[in-house]
Amino acid sequence: MSISAVPTFELERGLAADGYDVIVGFDEVGRGSLAGPVMVGAAAFRAVDLDSAQRTVPQYLADSKMLTEHRREALYELLRTWVDAYAVGAATNQEIDEWGISHALGVAALRALDEVEHALGVVEGGDMRVGAILDGPNDYITKALGSFEAPFVPVSAHVVTRVKGDQRCCSVAAAAVLAKVTRDRLMVALTEENPDYARYGWAHNKGYGSKAHRAAIAEYGPSDLHRVSWKLT
Repeated sequence: MSISAVPTFELERGLAADGYDVIVGFDEVGRGSLAGPVMVGAAAFRAVDLDSAQRTVPQYLADSKMLTEHRREALYELLRTWVDAYAVGAATNQEIDEWGISHALGVAALRALDEVEHALGVVEGGDMRVGAILDGPNDYITKALGSFEAPFVPVSAHVVTRVKGDQRCCSVAAAAVLAKVTRDRLMVALTEENPDYARYGWAHNKGYGSKAHRAAIAEYGPSDLHRVSWKLT
């Protein structure tokens, strides 16, 4: 498969030069799905280690949607140790129905941020500054910060949005792959564990609105994992 975009650490280095000690890339998966959670991956790097000899960009790292499933799976195992810390935050279909997709994404991202900050020893009141790169044009992370539903994070991140960040920024590209593989595996596992879920074809469509998926909803009705506030058929 031909990969045209090659992500770099250019924006991450810019944030490091601005004094941020930890740089976290974020990307989402499952926004347009009819069923299952939405997830936001967070891939974190210590600024002092961005230019280390061990920080060679893995071959084929790119926007997860541009990769074959086989390459995503292979990259997933590599990326888990290539980044300094990672997490995949989730918001359930019930939370999406209750809060709306934008706030659900923000809460999921903050759940991931909380986890990576703790993994890297970021503490409230310390002297570490956290910079973040979020794929897309809208900063739903800062909007969700301090809301009743969001977790408390030790240090609020300064968020920079970047359209096509998953193609341009190494941290965001890594977050995209980690989130995509995590969610895909979950949707497949659900169908293997419960035949009532298998009839919706999630092993193949991952909960997205394929023709077969919509036909199954029309025939069987929505499951307890469908986003019932959405147009399902």
